[in-house]
Amino acid sequence: MAVEVVRIPVLSDNYVWLLHDDASGETVAVDPAVAEPVLAEAEKRGWTIGQIWNTHWHADHIGGNDAIKAATGATVSAPAAEAAKIPSLDVALKEGDYVHIGAVEGRVMEVPAHTAGHIAIHLPEAGAAFVGDTLFAMGCGRLFEGTAEQMFRNMKRLEQLPPETRVYCAHEYTQSNGRYALVAEPDNAALRQRMAEVDAARAAGEATVPTTIALERATNPFMRAGSAGELAERRAAKDVFKG
Repeated sequence: MAVEVVRIPVLSDNYVWLLHDDASGETVAVDPAVAEPVLAEAEKRGWTIGQIWNTHWHADHIGGNDAIKAATGATVSAPAAEAAKIPSLDVALKEGDYVHIGAVEGRVMEVPAHTAGHIAIHLPEAGAAFVGDTLFAMGCGRLFEGTAEQMFRNMKRLEQLPPETRVYCAHEYTQSNGRYALVAEPDNAALRQRMAEVDAARAAGEATVPTTIALERATNPFMRAGSAGELAERRAAKDVFKG
């Protein structure tokens, strides 16, 4: 079952993802930081946004909820654990719940660490995972409300998704993440090759996400960390990295 995914760049480095199922005509906005460009993209394509999926409560992920909801009547599904911080929430999601776009099913995974109630949504039939700010291309989210142990578990869990799964994260952080990754794993040949491709893409003004689970297994120093302690050390080093 095919689900079309459209990338909408907003703010300085955010991506909003617009999903469309042609069979049902349903459209979903994932983590709409703002409303206007998301509504405009949907209108341009003749789509009507019927759902919003939020991965966590940060303003650059829910900022467009109210205006999109007002314009379209969209239903907002978001983490149950962060309901108090997402006023527009209609459907509270927790581990093991399912969301749907048409007949395509998405499984909710609780992946706390960046925020306490962060979720990801895996759509096996579409070969896609929407991970918010938990997993980035060659990176992971900052540990604002959780621990390295939680993030380590998240990385190990996401690592088990099928290798061809396309990973839709919410920011264009790949180049800066990769520069740190080269410091963390200077002998990683796959990483050096990937960074050459990333640098070329960014120089041409191109996006570098989605990524894939296979790419992250090979080049992401946080997914490749051997322990929670190693992930903690790498996250602390990345937090102050100036490269």
